Amino acid sequence: MSFLTEPIPEYMDTEDQKLSLFLRQKELLDTFLSHHAISRAQYDKSLGDLIVKMGISPSVLTKGDNSTQQ
Repeated sequence: MSFLTEPIPEYMDTEDQKLSLFLRQKELLDTFLSHHAISRAQYDKSLGDLIVKMGISPSVLTKGDNSTQQ
């Protein structure tokens, strides 16, 4: 099941909810990029802004994620 269709469980703590939301937003950006709805430059800018605004650690992105290596 896709992150985009999974509800965020209420029992998750705030950090888990934030990570879940980030992953859902990133998956949406990945979808836009794969369907050529946005350029690679737009993807990189949006993902960078998302990381900064949500305070996500770069290590989260490297855990088994190949989607940014298109």
